[in-house]
Amino acid sequence: MYTHAGYERIERAMYDLQKASMFKRISAYLFDGILLSIVAVLCMLALSAVLGYDGYSETVDAAYDKYAEMYGVDLRISTSEYEKLDQEAKENTQKALNALNADQESRRALNMMMQLSLLIASFGILTGFVIMEFAIPMILKNGQTLGKKIFGIAVMHTSFIKISGPMLFARTILGKFAIETMVPVYILIMMFFGAIGVVGPAILILIAVLQIAVLIFTNTNSAIHDLLSKTVTVDLMSQKIFENEDELLKWKEQMHAEKAARQPY
Repeated sequence: MYTHAGYERIERAMYDLQKASMFKRISAYLFDGILLSIVAVLCMLALSAVLGYDGYSETVDAAYDKYAEMYGVDLRISTSEYEKLDQEAKENTQKALNALNADQESRRALNMMMQLSLLIASFGILTGFVIMEFAIPMILKNGQTLGKKIFGIAVMHTSFIKISGPMLFARTILGKFAIETMVPVYILIMMFFGAIGVVGPAILILIAVLQIAVLIFTNTNSAIHDLLSKTVTVDLMSQKIFENEDELLKWKEQMHAEKAARQPY
C-alpha cells in the first residue's frame, strides 16, 4: 500500500512523462558515439586489409601521377584552382584527364575503390551499431547503452512498457543505422568520388532539418529513430517502466482502487 505522497509521486511518473534532459541525452550520445566509432573503424580497417582496398588505391594514385607527369599538370587541383589556369594549362589538364579516363586499369581500380568504400563503410558501421546500440542494450535492459547507463537514462515504448527486441531493432538498425547514418555516409562517399551533384548536399540538409524539427516539435522531443520505433528516452530514476501490458493494466487497477478508497463517501 502506497502513502498518499508516494501514490502522487508514482502517478506523476506514470502520467507525466519523465523525459531525459537534453544535457544527459547529448552527453550519452557523445560517449556512445566515440565508442561506436572506435569499433566501426577497427572493423573497417580489418575489412580494408582483407579486401585489398590499398592495392586499388595505389593503382589509381600511380595512374594520376603517370598522366600528370606526362602532360606536366596537377590532376588533383580543385575546380576553383583549375579556373585560374591559363588556356594552355587547361588544355593540357583536359588531355591528361582524357588519357586517365581511357586507362581501363585505373578506371576499374577507381570503380572498385568506390564499391569497396561503400561495402567497408556499411559493414564497419553496422558492426558498431549491432554491438554498441543493440547487443549491449539487450544485455543492460531498458534500451541502455553504456552512455545511457552512466547518465541514468533509458528507452521505453511510448505506452510506458519496456522496450522489446523488435522495437530496439527498428530503433537501431532501421532508424539510427539506415536512415540517420548510412544515407549521409553514402552521399558523402559519392560526393568524394564525384558521383553525385547538388542533389547530395540538398538531401543532407533536408535530413538535418528534419531531425532538428522532430526533436523540437514532437511532444517527447524524439529523434527520427524514436518515431520509427515509437520509443522515448526517459530519466530512469523517476520514470516507472512496466514489463508488459498486463503489468501496466494491473498497476492502473491498483492505482484506481487506492485512489477510490481515499475518496470521501
